[in-house]
Amino acid sequence: MFTAILHHTPSWVWLLLAGLVALGWSQSRDRLLTLPRATLLPLAMVGLSLYGLGSAFGWAAEPLTAWLAGAAAALAAVHVAGGWRGIEWQAAARRVFVPGSWVPMVVILGVFSVKFAVGVLLAMQPALRTQASFVGAAALLYGGFSGLFFSRGIASWQAGRHALRASRA
Repeated sequence: MFTAILHHTPSWVWLLLAGLVALGWSQSRDRLLTLPRATLLPLAMVGLSLYGLGSAFGWAAEPLTAWLAGAAAALAAVHVAGGWRGIEWQAAARRVFVPGSWVPMVVILGVFSVKFAVGVLLAMQPALRTQASFVGAAALLYGGFSGLFFSRGIASWQAGRHALRASRA
């Protein structure tokens, strides 16, 4: 069955995976980014997550609520854990310093894996689309990954905003 799944997967999916791996790899290095660019990837990954949710289950209230719950839980967990330490504003460069991390690679591959698995499972068992437990679990996962990425965007904006406020005072 595994080889059948791989055989029936369109080629563009593997090209997308290669691109996402390259993107994740690039996140492992320290970078100086403009504030908008520091939030571009987090927002893109939130968009990909929402696209995955909507394309699989539609835009009904239940999956969106589960997605929001997953995102909120991940945001809260990252905040409590003090995640994304090291993101700071570099005043001389007027850029945000984002330390390299493998966490974005894990999150990127997590979103891809959930999207791939949901697609395969729905192709094999279309009735899963109506099972609340399946829809809820997938939506929670999509939301959780989105919350992790979104928290990095928030940390970047907070670093820049605090520094800009201090410079105006």
